[in-house]
Amino acid sequence: MEIRWEIRTFEALSNEELYQILRLRNEVFVVEQQCAYQDADNYDQQAVHVMGITDAGLAAYTRVFGPGIKFDMASIGRVVTAGFARRPGLGRELMNVSIATVQDKWGKMPIKISAQQYLQKFYESLGFVQHSVTYMEDNIPHIEMIRD
Repeated sequence: MEIRWEIRTFEALSNEELYQILRLRNEVFVVEQQCAYQDADNYDQQAVHVMGITDAGLAAYTRVFGPGIKFDMASIGRVVTAGFARRPGLGRELMNVSIATVQDKWGKMPIKISAQQYLQKFYESLGFVQHSVTYMEDNIPHIEMIRD
């Protein structure tokens, strides 16, 4: 499955792209993870949206922020892959594109994430280091991690 990476500001998203993003996030974070929470949080308008697109639709997605929006440093969030596209290496590819997007937009700088704790080893393999105790976010254990 070939993936085409698209990077867009909120204003540059088409209605169809925004719909696919919101649908994928709800499909995974709300339905699959059985977590009722408010996904539309008024940060999408300030984000740069990283989309991995296939012929079958949106396969992978993150949103990235410059420093001072979500955290005092740059950040990556809403990391998600579609069920139809999951395969070894896709999450790593998505994160590498997202890290590169942060560096292209704002330069090389620390990146902070709020990671679901069960993914700690995955994020450590990308250079992130735990910087908080475990906390609950939407009834799911999370940790803050930073990549210098």
